[in-house]
Amino acid sequence: MKPSLRIALLGTGLLGRAIAERLQAVGHTVIAYNRTAAKALPLQALGIAVVGTSELAVAQAEYVLLLLADAVAIQSVLFSPACSGALKGKTIVQMGTIASTESLELQQEVERHGGRYCEAPVLGSLAEAKLGTLFVMVGATEELFTLLKPLFGSLGREPRLIGPVGRAAALKLALNLLIGAETSAFALSLGLIQRSGVSVDTFMGILRESALFAPTFDKKLPRLLKRDYHQPNFSTRHLLKDVTLCSEEAARCGLTTDGLDGVRTILEEAIAQGRGDLDYSALYDVVNPPLCGETLS
Repeated sequence: MKPSLRIALLGTGLLGRAIAERLQAVGHTVIAYNRTAAKALPLQALGIAVVGTSELAVAQAEYVLLLLADAVAIQSVLFSPACSGALKGKTIVQMGTIASTESLELQQEVERHGGRYCEAPVLGSLAEAKLGTLFVMVGATEELFTLLKPLFGSLGREPRLIGPVGRAAALKLALNLLIGAETSAFALSLGLIQRSGVSVDTFMGILRESALFAPTFDKKLPRLLKRDYHQPNFSTRHLLKDVTLCSEEAARCGLTTDGLDGVRTILEEAIAQGRGDLDYSALYDVVNPPLCGETLS
C-alpha cells in the first residue's frame, strides 16, 4: 500500500479539481486552495479540506502541488509575503504548463526560501486524471524524483524522469503544440470534406486505416459534428496560452514558428467570438464557420 501523504493543492480549475479527487480517493490527505474560493468548495463534499489562503494550505502539508493558470498566478499565490514564509522545508511540485525559463526561475525562488522544487507537468484528460493514468513528466534531480515516486505513482502508471528542471516543461509545450496543430488541421480537413459533399464516414474510414490518423481525431469528431464545446477538458483560452508559450520558446531556440502563428490566430479569433472558456475544439467554428441556418452551440 502506498504511504499516505499530506498534500497542499493550489489551483482547483478543471485539472486541479480532478487531481485533488484522485489523490483523496487513493488515501492521501489533500488541503485545497483556489483564488476564487467558490470553485474549490465542491471538494468539501469529498472530504477535502478547503482553506481560504495559500499559506494555510502550505503550512499543513509536506508537499505542495501547483495547478495554477500560469507563472504570473504562481508568483502571486506562492510568493505572497505570508506564503513565502511557509515554504521552508516544503517540496514544491509545479504541474501546470509554463515556459522552461519560468520553471527555472521558480526553482531559484523556491530554493531561496528554503524549499525544494521540481516540475511535473502531465498529459491526459480529466478522465485519466481521475483514474490515475496520466502521463507524468518530471524535471528534477534523480534523488527528488525517487522521493516523489509514491506521489507521482498515484497520478500516472509510469512517471518518467525527463531530466533536470526545465526539460519536462519544454516537453509539455512541445506536446501541447500538437494539440493545437492537429485539431486545427483536422478541423480544416473535416470542413473541406463536408463542403465537398464527401461522406464523413468515408473520410474517417480511410483516415483511420492510414498513417495520418491520430486518436484525438475520433475523440473530437462528435464535438465538431454537433458544434458542442461545453463541459471542456481543456479550454480555448488555456490552449492559446500554451501555444503562445511554445511559440516564444521555439523562437528562443532559433526555430521558425510561422505555422504555429496561424494556429494562434485561429485561437485568438475563437476567443474574440466568446469561446474562450469552451473546449478548445471550438476553434472549428473559426476554421469552418456555420452555414446559413446552422445553429452555434
